Amino acid sequence: MGATLAASLLSGCAGPQYTYVRDDDGATYFKVPAQWRKVDQEAIEKAVFGEEDQSALRQAVWIVAYDADPQPSINHLVTGASGADDRPFVLVKVQKLSEEQRNQASLNMLRNSLGFPVALSEDVRRRLDESGIYPYKDFKLLTDRVLPVEDGVRGVRSVFTLRHGIGPPQTYDETAYLSADGTRISSLVVRCSPACHRERAAEIDLIAKSFKVKRILIP
Repeated sequence: MGATLAASLLSGCAGPQYTYVRDDDGATYFKVPAQWRKVDQEAIEKAVFGEEDQSALRQAVWIVAYDADPQPSINHLVTGASGADDRPFVLVKVQKLSEEQRNQASLNMLRNSLGFPVALSEDVRRRLDESGIYPYKDFKLLTDRVLPVEDGVRGVRSVFTLRHGIGPPQTYDETAYLSADGTRISSLVVRCSPACHRERAAEIDLIAKSFKVKRILIP
C-alpha cells in the first residue's frame, strides 16, 4: 500500500535523515525523521475500519502512520507515553470523495476530515460533551489558518487540544487539503502531549510543512 522512499540526504557517512512517504497515486506526500517507525498496517486498518468487512471503504481510503516511540502503536494516536517519555505520532489519510461529498466540500469539511470536532459550534460541542458517549472532551482551538491556494489545492491547518475520554490533554496539529479536482481530501495530524508539542515544535512544524498535495495530470 503506497510507497515509502528512504531519503538520500546524507551527511558524511551518516544514514538518511528522513523517510519520504507518498500515497498510491503519488499525489500526497510528506516526510518524517528516519528514526520514526511505521505503525503496523493491519492494526491501523482495524482501528479505522473496524473488524467487519469494509472493502468499499478500504478502496476509498489510503492511510498510514508513523511513531517516534520505539514501540510504535496505533493507540498513540489518542494518547502517548506518560510524562517526559511521550513522543510525537503522525497519521495521514487520503480519502476519495463520493459525488455527494464532492458537492458538499468546504473548508469546514477539511477541518473535520479526521473526525475531530474542529469546526463545530460551542453549543454542539457542549451537547456532545454532555452526551456521555462522545470520546473527545475539553476541546480548545489554539490556531486555525487557511493555507494559500497552490495549483488549485485548498488547505487548512489547525492546532487544538482535547482529551480522549478520561485521558490527559493532548495537542493535535492537523493539516488537510482538498485536491484541485475536488475528488479527494488528504489529511495529516501529529499528536503529542502539550509539553511534548512545545519541546518538539520545530520538528512537528517541519513534518506539517512537508505535507503536500500535487495535481495529477491525466493523459
